[in-house]
Amino acid sequence: MDERFNRWLLPPLLALLFLLIVYQYVSPACPGAACPRRPPASAARRGGGPAEREEEEAAAAATVGAAEEEVAAAEVAAAGALPRLVAKFPFARGELCRRVQFDMRGRDVIVFLHIQKTGGTTFGRHLVRNIRLEQPCYCRAGQKKCACHRPGGDKDTWLFSRFSTGWSCGLHADWTELTSCVPAAMERRGCAGNRTLRNFYYITMLRDPVSRYLSEWKHVQRGATWKTSLHMCDGRSPTPDELPTCYEGDDWSGVSLQEFMDCSYNLANNRQVRMLADLSLVGCYNLTFMNESERNMILLQSAKNNLKNMAFFGLTEFQRKTQYLFERTFNLKFISPFTQFNVTRASNVDIGEDVRQRIEELNFLDVQLYEYAKDLFLQRFQYSKQEEHQKNRLKRREERRLLREQRAHQWPREGAVEVAVTEDYNSQVARW
Repeated sequence: MDERFNRWLLPPLLALLFLLIVYQYVSPACPGAACPRRPPASAARRGGGPAEREEEEAAAAATVGAAEEEVAAAEVAAAGALPRLVAKFPFARGELCRRVQFDMRGRDVIVFLHIQKTGGTTFGRHLVRNIRLEQPCYCRAGQKKCACHRPGGDKDTWLFSRFSTGWSCGLHADWTELTSCVPAAMERRGCAGNRTLRNFYYITMLRDPVSRYLSEWKHVQRGATWKTSLHMCDGRSPTPDELPTCYEGDDWSGVSLQEFMDCSYNLANNRQVRMLADLSLVGCYNLTFMNESERNMILLQSAKNNLKNMAFFGLTEFQRKTQYLFERTFNLKFISPFTQFNVTRASNVDIGEDVRQRIEELNFLDVQLYEYAKDLFLQRFQYSKQEEHQKNRLKRREERRLLREQRAHQWPREGAVEVAVTEDYNSQVARW
């Protein structure tokens, strides 16, 4: 009986033992050293059937799409961060996009038209001391002028300004003087026999007319005169009758603001328009050449045209924007950022509304020019910023496209590796 029972029980036990041995190799848990290494979970999902593969790729595409939407939203927000500018004057795209292929090694020259009390001294120092150059300007201690030579050992200069060439065309030479004087002055400074034509890029700085006028008054009050200015026009300086002085003696020191405003032939009145206009169009300083209203209209329009056609101009009230636009225009970088000084001698002058209105009346041409210049300046800044944002957007989109292509090439290779591992595993099971 016992032997018969043992014979009946032995086959099921052997079968159970065989199943346990087989289960050890085919179990998903696969404990023990005999367990082959399984591919990563992400690869296993992509290595499944076509439905699973499509589902995985769709999920990845959705993730990438969501990331792109987030980046696009961030780009729109960045573009919208610029304050909306309501343009007062219409300008063509070419008048807003200022880009100069400035060849410092060649024959290009920056000419700085320095209008009194517009922050030109500070800006002029930036030009000779604060630009990152291959060959920096050489400035000796205790001397105002610096040697701004071209790279490569050429003794020719790339900058025509007070702090590089001095007042070579006269003290605070205006547009009329500079355009007729600079080419000959540069030839005198150049090497003998060097008659290569140069490209001259004119730049200047402007300032709020009331602030500029008060600053000039305070400067004259301290003893400044600029009486050595030449005021050359059509080959000659004005006669004393054409340009009388407002004071007797060596200077006008101690002058009150009322006296300063009462002098009808004070050159401080509408100085910015006069220094930017082509004075030969109105008979220079001969006030009898045409009637006053016609003269004023021609002067203002000429100043606007010359300012618009300059390679660059900045505004004293917008130092950082001035720095940005100069760097974008000439593809040059400043070493240190510009500083905005809101407290000046002009700002410390306490005047009433009636005095301010009187100053605006005396400088009515400058007021119109500054309104025009400010609108053009801010439109150029807005255009440059939008152009920069667009360039960055295109760059980021190209980076995302390359990233998608890289991912698309990686997924098939990972699937091929997984298929090879799976086939090797199945062959081992079959052999076992």
